[in-house]
Amino acid sequence: MRVIHICLPEGSSKDEIVNEILRLNEDPNVQGLALDLPESLYSSKVLNAVKPEKDVDGLSDVNLGRLVRDDAYDCLIPPTVCAVMELLEDLGETSYRGKTVLLVGADGAVGAALQCLLQREGAATGSCRWKAPQLRTKLQHADVVIVGSTKPDDVPGSWIKPGTIIISFSRDLLSERWIQSQRYRKWDLRCLKLQPLSPVPSDIEISRAQSPKAVDVLAKEIGLLTDEIEIYGQTKAKVRLSLLERLKDQPDGKYVLVAGITPTPLGEGKSTVTIGLVQALTAHLNINSFACLRQPSQGPTFGVKGGAAGGGYAQVIPMEEFNLHLTGDIHAITAANNLLAAAIDARILHENTQSDKALYNRLVPVVNGVREFSAIQLARLRRLGINKTDPGTLTEEEISKFARLDIDPSTITWQRVVDTNDRFLRKITVGQANTEKGFVRQAQFDIAVASEIMAILALTTSLQDMKERLGKMVVANDKKGEPVTAEDLGVTGALAVLMKDAIKPTLMQTLEGTPVFVHAGPFANIAHGNSSVLADKIALKLVGEKGFVVTEAGFGADIGMEKFFNIKCRASGLVPSVVVLVATVRALKMHGGGPNVTAGAPLKKEYTEENLQLVADGCCNLQKQIQITQLFGVPVVVALNVFKTDSPAEVDLVCEIAKQSGAFDAVPCNHWSAGGRGAVKLAQAVEKAANQKNSFKYLYNLELPIVEKIRIIAQKVYGAQDIELSPAAQSQVDRYTRQGFGNLPICMAKTHLSLSHQPERKGVPTGFILPISDVRASIGAGFIYPLVGTMSTMPGLPTRPCFYDIDLDPVTEQVKGLF
Repeated sequence: MRVIHICLPEGSSKDEIVNEILRLNEDPNVQGLALDLPESLYSSKVLNAVKPEKDVDGLSDVNLGRLVRDDAYDCLIPPTVCAVMELLEDLGETSYRGKTVLLVGADGAVGAALQCLLQREGAATGSCRWKAPQLRTKLQHADVVIVGSTKPDDVPGSWIKPGTIIISFSRDLLSERWIQSQRYRKWDLRCLKLQPLSPVPSDIEISRAQSPKAVDVLAKEIGLLTDEIEIYGQTKAKVRLSLLERLKDQPDGKYVLVAGITPTPLGEGKSTVTIGLVQALTAHLNINSFACLRQPSQGPTFGVKGGAAGGGYAQVIPMEEFNLHLTGDIHAITAANNLLAAAIDARILHENTQSDKALYNRLVPVVNGVREFSAIQLARLRRLGINKTDPGTLTEEEISKFARLDIDPSTITWQRVVDTNDRFLRKITVGQANTEKGFVRQAQFDIAVASEIMAILALTTSLQDMKERLGKMVVANDKKGEPVTAEDLGVTGALAVLMKDAIKPTLMQTLEGTPVFVHAGPFANIAHGNSSVLADKIALKLVGEKGFVVTEAGFGADIGMEKFFNIKCRASGLVPSVVVLVATVRALKMHGGGPNVTAGAPLKKEYTEENLQLVADGCCNLQKQIQITQLFGVPVVVALNVFKTDSPAEVDLVCEIAKQSGAFDAVPCNHWSAGGRGAVKLAQAVEKAANQKNSFKYLYNLELPIVEKIRIIAQKVYGAQDIELSPAAQSQVDRYTRQGFGNLPICMAKTHLSLSHQPERKGVPTGFILPISDVRASIGAGFIYPLVGTMSTMPGLPTRPCFYDIDLDPVTEQVKGLF
């Protein structure tokens, strides 16, 4: 522990002591307060000033009230009382029934707490002051005497009968139990009851019909301290990273990844399975569990796909808050991303229009008669090999070297972003105003979640790590072909400031009141498609050694899961225990040769009527995804997301084929219509699979050349015959290798609708050559990303977007139409 000893002046009044306590109550760096005061100052006013969660002594009225009510979870037994009870046990006094215990000189809260516990154990207790006339008689009848203050000389030891146990205590005991409570607290979770209706109402109706717990109540139930959360409204809270330091010695729980087969454009319900699984584990099997989900982009929410809070009776609530602004993380990413984009163009303009001397004088101005470099400028000087700190001592050559980045505009890879599907921003021209003095260039917007800053948020392990990654982001090359970074532009610190709150995971809850972390939201087809490392790490500590953390990887196992293992697990150092592979009869029929599935269009009869042949033919995709999982040595459980149009024969057929193909188990799930109860068998299968031997391994060695790593993914995961790089892609590979970035993992940007690069090829395509049209680098995030075929980083709106159905009731302020 880090202990701060605060000595108040002798003669301090009770009010002065209370003011100091109140100040420490609000200090987030102080988790506990132990008081060591003169006897006369131990008043209710002083003791009750300490926040209950910081009360190391356990002497406040609130704590004693809980003790009297026998509220073992919420109360702290005062350390002195604990010590007395343990000594009695050590002395063989395990049965108090019929024993007489006398407390002498043990007044106040400690005495009251001792009497409460002793009486609960069956002892007859009494208390007495040293000066009381009946003291001698009481001492002679006592079996145990507990002394709470110094014995006066005029009280002889002969008054106590032979064989009496005597225990003396003082106030300087620190509670081991309190220290333990700061490390890890067993959950005391009150789950919310579900009353599923049939037919199942809309997602937003289900969400609105449930009354979520206040988020501070949920936080307390799962062992978070008051100072570890920052509350946003009634149902959301940011969790501070300091928790990782507090629980660093706590063993991690089991780590479960939910992936899927190649989906239809409608999605196959991975988020729903994730939420149904944790509802089953915690609300129905009484096992600590946490879901860790990505924050949805507003692009799909208002575009085609709708929200991503799960569905039916397996949802995160309130779903409208989950799907919209949440706690503003994506807005923070947008602000940071666009600040960097503005800095690039502004720097090029200023370098084009000023001499070295003028540029230097503006970069390092005289302020109040003093001229000095900022910290980030000093760091740049050191990287350039200029070991000077006085701006007046640089030579002309050093001034030019320092002041000019010489960015080559044709190499700029950093784009502006917005969290909206806006196809007309896919190619734009910037700098057309006269004030930009003819500096015109073509650029583009990406969707906000495609920003490298989003990938960094998802992969970072601490504030310091995030700041270093932000500084390493390569935004362009200079005219000599060397990389230019955010650190070179001097913007790293500002980006970190904009991201300082976004780095904290957001706590929410499921329909059944179990905890959920929502944090980061990179797409899986154009980024690595997984929620944050930090959310997973915090959740793994909170659930405890026997608990489960369930997280989700975007799209099919060939995309999101492959990146989870090869990118996210490398960044986190975490090893997954089980993969849950989500399949649907609908998707399998599509892979078996069924008609096209189109978002917004009614399903053809092949999907609503029993067709065992289509299902059997389509199981090739399920088998391939099981094989991909087995490449990484992790047990796989197939979760068949059951729809009302699926026949029992179709369900049985899929489960049988899955088990024959190497799955540890295959379980039909009905959580959409029944909540956690409909996923209990899945939860039991996952619990068993987590105890199986795990021989986890990465797919490739980072030391391999970039092209070879791409080829391994293409052949072993996608089933390609080989790869073919365009001249532009090969040129980029050569450049990144030369710049020292060849040892990074690979993040393939590929369609999610097929194992190949062609969305229309379903099932398990073979014999195809995978075309690599371009290769880009996210150096801060820590990966190289090849573009397969033509991949857009800015989605467009369809003819009829979801926003037609979204509305706000001006009277109740309730959101309508989200799904």
